[in-house]
Amino acid sequence: MSRRLAVIGAGWGGLAAAVAATRAGWNVTVFEAARSLGGRARSLVVSLPEGGTALLDNGQHILIGAYVETLALMETVGIDPAEALLRLPLVLQDAAGDGLQLPACAAPWDALLGIVRVPGWGWSERLSLLRAALGWRLAGFRCDPAWTVAQLTRGLAPRVRAELVEPLCVAALNTPADRASAAVFLRVLRDALFGAGYRGWGASNLLLPRQDLGRVLPEAAVAWLAEHGTELRIGQRVGQLQRADAGWSVDGEPFAQVVLATPAPEAARLVEEAVPAASDWASTARALAFEAITTVYTLGGPRLPLPMLALRSGPGAPAQFVFDRGQLGGPPGLLAFVASASAREKSVLEAEVLQQAAALGWRVQPLQTVVEKRATFACVPGLRRPQARIAAGLWACGDYIEGPYPATLEGAVRSGFAVARGLPASD
Repeated sequence: MSRRLAVIGAGWGGLAAAVAATRAGWNVTVFEAARSLGGRARSLVVSLPEGGTALLDNGQHILIGAYVETLALMETVGIDPAEALLRLPLVLQDAAGDGLQLPACAAPWDALLGIVRVPGWGWSERLSLLRAALGWRLAGFRCDPAWTVAQLTRGLAPRVRAELVEPLCVAALNTPADRASAAVFLRVLRDALFGAGYRGWGASNLLLPRQDLGRVLPEAAVAWLAEHGTELRIGQRVGQLQRADAGWSVDGEPFAQVVLATPAPEAARLVEEAVPAASDWASTARALAFEAITTVYTLGGPRLPLPMLALRSGPGAPAQFVFDRGQLGGPPGLLAFVASASAREKSVLEAEVLQQAAALGWRVQPLQTVVEKRATFACVPGLRRPQARIAAGLWACGDYIEGPYPATLEGAVRSGFAVARGLPASD
């Protein structure tokens, strides 16, 4: 039992922990309650109205070149990021061509030139952003931890806030600018604009999946784990976690170490029952508030000028972005409208998105609407997040665990890797 490790949950964080621990010589068993893999970044099979099926996702995800740990994990399990992902310079333009688009050159010149060239902005608007960006850089991308993004950017021109800050904030943090943490927002900007990209890619590059999320990582990770002797128990929910003499018992089976890679509420449940002394950890996990993301898939749309466009969102127009899945490996005319921080009923959101499309002259028909009610935690100022180590031999990983990033795929993968590094070298 000395090298037996249980990973409970096969989302991206759990899979990262399992792969890294297996490479370090642990005898890993992965438990996953669902039949589909990937957690909140997984594939869905949807029937098409004229017959056949399409592989979609439970939500449209964006990666960036700064996600070096996620991209390295993909490569480890046999996925070539250059083939699986479409790489573009950072672009936040709408259907009319307005908005920011960075050129394909080295940082920070890409950001500087992109700001100078934004179509439709006057020089006062450009200078307001350049002054703010210089100030953030000189301050080391740090600010008062109690500030929101709206407070951080209050000196910017209104058009800059509306066309750049607000969509960028909701895309990165899935929390509106008037509630989102300015400190975390600046950390993301720092890594995207000045960080090291993966294998020479620009850190700010957009990486859009060319295929369903299951094939981007989870399926390959599970195949890799099976090839390396990992036991996979898919469709098996863990009911009870208990302390044992030499470690932990998972539904009566002994393990030396356990990693909880489940959503925060489920991890809190298991901890409350197994470790009464860790009640503070469980309370912190339970106290997290969550934001929903709604993805409305439609058919009959036009070919968009770019694979991803920003949308002008507001009352009655909830979607901030639309993706042309026909340019990303899906059937022509398939669009994915994404409404982040969406708190209303599914039917209301779907109807408003269809009206939003009609206002752009797009005659689309609904195919599937997916609401992830707990897509991300609300990334607000002063947020207290639970730590990775819960008790001796008991760990947690996931995008909600204490770390530098908001709820992103990279945050989940980094958390899984960090737990694997924290495991004892010998037991």
